[in-house]
Order: sequence, then C-alpha cells, then structure tokens
Amino acid sequence: MTLPSSTAIDLRSDTVTKPTAAMREAMATAEVGDDVFGEDPTVRALEQKVAELLGKEDALFVPSGTQANQIALMLHCQSGDAIFAPEHAHCGLYESGAAGAFVGAQIHSLPTPLPGPDDLKGVLFPDVYYYPRPRLVTLENTHNHAGGLVFPQERAEALAAFAREQGLGVHLDGARLWNAHVASKVPLPRLAAVADTVSICFSKGLGAPVGSALAFPRERRADAMRLRRRMGGALRQAGILAAAALHAIEHHLGDLGQDHWRAKQLAAALEPLGADPERTETNIVVFAHEDAAGFVARAAEVGVRLSAMGPRVVRLTTHRDLNDEMIEVAIERLRGLA
Repeated sequence: MTLPSSTAIDLRSDTVTKPTAAMREAMATAEVGDDVFGEDPTVRALEQKVAELLGKEDALFVPSGTQANQIALMLHCQSGDAIFAPEHAHCGLYESGAAGAFVGAQIHSLPTPLPGPDDLKGVLFPDVYYYPRPRLVTLENTHNHAGGLVFPQERAEALAAFAREQGLGVHLDGARLWNAHVASKVPLPRLAAVADTVSICFSKGLGAPVGSALAFPRERRADAMRLRRRMGGALRQAGILAAAALHAIEHHLGDLGQDHWRAKQLAAALEPLGADPERTETNIVVFAHEDAAGFVARAAEVGVRLSAMGPRVVRLTTHRDLNDEMIEVAIERLRGLA
C-alpha cells in the first residue's frame, strides 16, 4: 500500500499512539471499583504485576510519570535537601520545576547523562550545616535527552553502591525501562535493583493511553498514597486505565525491538544531518542543529512531525503506530531538507 502524500508521519514522541481495538476491549470489560477506598481489583492487579516484574515489594498506579518521579523525590527528601541528577535529567528539566515547587529540594547536575561513581564524587559535598543535606541520587534509563541511551548496567550498579556508601537514597526514572530491558537483554529486576524507588511509564512505547507506576519498599505505601492524594492523583474507577496498562505489558512489550530497529534505520539514513546509528540504542534518534525549532518547522511543512529539545537538538522517536513504509517516506522527506 502506498502512503498518500498528504499523510503526516508523527515522530514527535512514543506517547502519540492510539489504543488498539484489543486494548479498548480490555478497558471496556475491566472489573472496577473505587480505588480511593482500595476497591479496584484491576488497579491492584496492575500494581502487583509491576512490583513482581521489577522485583520490588509494592507499587502504586499514578496518572503520569512526572507525578511518579515527584512522589519518589518526596519519599526520599525534605525541603532544602540536595538531589544529584544526571545532566538534562527529566525530573529536573522536563517537569515544570516540580522539584522546587513541591519537594523544595535543590537539584545538582552530574556532568554526564550516564554518570558513574567518579562523577558523583566530583560534585558531592559533605553533610555539614552550611551545605544542603545530600539525600538522593537519581538515574535515568533510558536517558530521554541523550537519545534513548541505555545506562550501562555495571556503571549504574557502581554508582548506586557508592551512593549508598555515602548514605544517599537512589531513585531510577525508568519511564522507558522497558526499552532498556529489550535493548540490553538485562532482566527487569536487575535493572531495577540499583534503586530504592523506580518509576515506569505505560504510555511511552507500550502504547497505553495514560498512566505510570512507582515501585518502592512495602512500608512506604501509605506515604506514597498520601503524597499521591496531596498532588491530586487519587483516582476512582481507575481499573479502566489500569486494564490498558496490563494489556500493554502483556501484549506490547515484545514489539519494542521493532521500534528500535526502525530508529536505527532512521539514524543510518540521517547521518548526513548528524544522526549517529551507533548511539541509537533504542527508539530515539537525536542530532544537533543550529536552529532546531526552524528545522522542526520545515519538517512539518513536508509532513514529518519532529521535536526540538532545546535550541540545538532535534529528536525523532519511533513507536508502535508506525510501519516500515512510513519510516521510508519520512527518510525521503527529511533528506530533501538536508
């Protein structure tokens, strides 16, 4: 089938997908109850599934990845504490200043998206009264701003071990941990074991319409629920949404490798623009451009929707609603802009 010339190809994010017919059926037939009263069996089934997959004791369903991350930061920190996060971390750059507004903590940037122990040693200050109190290190796997790079597992484990030696907690922003798992073939429990708390997303890559989860030790459940409520995240008959997430885990996880392959094809074809297929490990392609917004605007004119990540980085993201023909057409259209 030939793609009509008027068809726009959306590479802005893996969040633009539509629920499949099977997912809609799962949502329509979901058993539900009032989750604020703890009576939604589908929500609880999802939470238990996530905890089991990640090797954690418990998990909490929340509306968004931003809320999952911010609840995690509040579980670890108090107002005035210090958080050490990778360069361009999502919890510091892409969550509308929530760490300052809600947590009251300072985020100190580590000098690379994929830091190791030496990077933390270089910025960590002592716990004395005239410094903010060091409380938390965050990791991001995969790293959104760095082009979906998988955090090397041994480096993540070494960083987490050093952080704990210093008395710091560890949080893993695993919005695309599913992608890291498929690309690296490292089991999910090992990926998650580096952190005390782990956030994961169902609407990135897996194709659910909404929702994330935060995994944590069982004794923190009441605290996490209180914080979710405080942030307006308590939902009622949320099993309709949880059913979509369960369906996505059970039926879509195995499809992520195809997204990664298509991203690699995009990166190889767009090398003249600066894309790097060797650094395209999952479903995100990035390249530098002196006028990212301008390039994104020109791409839209030829029917390809992209994202600008800051003034000089262009991002393309593959997802389950694309096919091989769409990738070929996108390449042809973008090559014309080069």
